[in-house]
Amino acid sequence: MAYTVFALKWRPQDFESIIGQDHIVGTLKNAIQKNRLAHAYLFAGPRGVGKTSTARILAKALNCQEGPTLKPCQKCSACLEINQGRSLDVIEIDGASNRGIDEIRALRENVKFSPANGKYKVYIIDEVHQITPDGFNALLKTLEEPPEFVKFIFATTHPQKVIPTIISRCQRMDFRRITVIEIISVLEKIARQENIQIDKEVLFAIAKSSDGSLRDAESILDQLVSFSQGKVSLKDTIAVLGMVEQDVLFSITDMIIQKDPARALRLFNDIIDDGKDPGVFLVNLIEHFRNLMVAKVSKADAKLVDLPQEVCDRLFKQSQLLNLEEIFTAFNILVATQEITKRLDSQRIPLEISLVRLAYSRPQGRGLASDSQSQKNKMDSPVVRVEPKPATVAVEKKDKPVNEEIVKDSPLQASTISLESVKNVWGNIVDNLAKVKMSVSTYLSEGEPTKIQGNLVTVAFPKTCSLHKESLDKKENKAMIEKTASELCNTDLRLNFILVAELKRDTDARSNPFIRSAIEMFGGRVIREG
Repeated sequence: MAYTVFALKWRPQDFESIIGQDHIVGTLKNAIQKNRLAHAYLFAGPRGVGKTSTARILAKALNCQEGPTLKPCQKCSACLEINQGRSLDVIEIDGASNRGIDEIRALRENVKFSPANGKYKVYIIDEVHQITPDGFNALLKTLEEPPEFVKFIFATTHPQKVIPTIISRCQRMDFRRITVIEIISVLEKIARQENIQIDKEVLFAIAKSSDGSLRDAESILDQLVSFSQGKVSLKDTIAVLGMVEQDVLFSITDMIIQKDPARALRLFNDIIDDGKDPGVFLVNLIEHFRNLMVAKVSKADAKLVDLPQEVCDRLFKQSQLLNLEEIFTAFNILVATQEITKRLDSQRIPLEISLVRLAYSRPQGRGLASDSQSQKNKMDSPVVRVEPKPATVAVEKKDKPVNEEIVKDSPLQASTISLESVKNVWGNIVDNLAKVKMSVSTYLSEGEPTKIQGNLVTVAFPKTCSLHKESLDKKENKAMIEKTASELCNTDLRLNFILVAELKRDTDARSNPFIRSAIEMFGGRVIREG
C-alpha cells in the first residue's frame, strides 16, 4: 500500500477536527441548522490553515445521505467519494491553471446540470485570486443567481486580489494563523498515534518554524521522521530546518545586557560556522526582542507571546534586565541593520557591527553595572574635541534652552563656532551619547544641523521622525545632548529641534555614523562615493 504523508493522513474529516477556526466552524454549523447557507463563500487566510479542508467538510455535510447534517457519517458513498476526491458532485478546481475566460465559460455551462448523486453540486475553487478579470466577469451572473442546487466555495491566500464585484456576491470568512500552542498539541497527538519518539523542544521548534501553518508543521514532522535514526532529536531538527536555537537567542541577548561584545561576536561566528543563514538569525533576533517587549508588558502572557509558558517565563525574566526604551532601541537598530543588508553584498558585516554596537554601547539600566563602574567606563572612554575657530565676540552663556521664536525677536551674539564645525563634530556627538544613552544617540543620528544663530543650533529631522523629535525634546534628553555638544565644541550651545518636509543630508559617506564606525573598526577608507 502506498505511503500517505501526514498532511493528508491527518487531514480534518469533520467540523470537530478543524483546529483554530472556531469562529468559522460555529458560523457554518449554525447556518446548516437554520437552513441559511449562502450560495457562495470566500474562504480567505494564510496557507495551511484549513480552508480547503473546511470546504470539503461543508460539502460532505450537505451531501451526506443523512444531510444536511452537522456530523457527516463518513460511511455513505457520498462521504467516501468526497474523502477520496472522486465525487462527481464536488468539483475541485485549481484557479491557477483554470484562470481564463474559456475555462470559466465551460464551468458556467456545466453549472446548469443537476447533481449526479447528492443533493448539492459544490464547486471548490482554490487560489481563486489567480482567475483573470475576464474570467471573473464571465462568472458574475452565474455567481449572483446560481441554480438552487449549486454552492460555490472560493479559497484564497490573497483576498485583496479578488475583484470587489466577486467579493460582494460572497459571504467572506477569514481564517487565522494557527498558534504555536495549538500546532504543538496536534503534533503531540500525531506522534502518539504514529509511535514517534520526539521531545517537546522539537515540537516547539517545528511549530515555530511553520509560521502558523499546520500543514507545513505536519510536513516538517514527516520529513524529520524520515531523516532521523530512531528518536527525533533537536539537533536533527535544527540541521534540517537551518534554525537558530532559542537558547542561542537568549545567550546573545545576555551578552548584550552584560556588555560583552567579544563573546557576542564569538557566538555569532559559531552560528555562521554551523551553516546558519545570517538573514534568518537577524529575523529571529528581531522576533526575540519583540517577544521580550510583549513578555515584559503582558507579564509573560503565553497567549500574547504565542510560545509555551516555560519559554514565556524565561523571556519575562530576561526582560526585567531591560527597560522598554532599551528594547525599542535594540529593535530599531536591528531593523535598520536589516535594511542595510539589502543594499550590501554581505549580511555578516552589518550584523557584526550592530552586535558590537548593542553590546558595547548599551546604556545603564536595571540589572547593569553599578554607578561607580559606569562612571569609570565614561572616564576611560576617549572624548574627541574640536578646536573652535578664533572668535571676536564672546558668547553670553544661557542656563535654559532658547527656542527659535525668541531668536527672531532678539538676535543672540555671534557664536564662537561655525555651522561647519558643528557638522564636522556631529558624528562624535552622536557616538559619545551612545556611551551614555543609546536611544538618544539613535534618535539624534537621524537629524542634521542646518543653522546656527548665536549659540542656538537648529537640528532638522524628516517629518517621518516626529517621535524622534518628541523624545529628544524631553528635558533630561535635551540637557544631555546640549552638555555633550558643548563639551565637544568647547563652547556653550543650545539646541532647537524642528521637522522639515525634506532633509538634504551630507553626501560624504564618512558622515554616516554606521559607515564611519565600519571604517574605524576594519581600518578601511572611502575610495569612491555615489
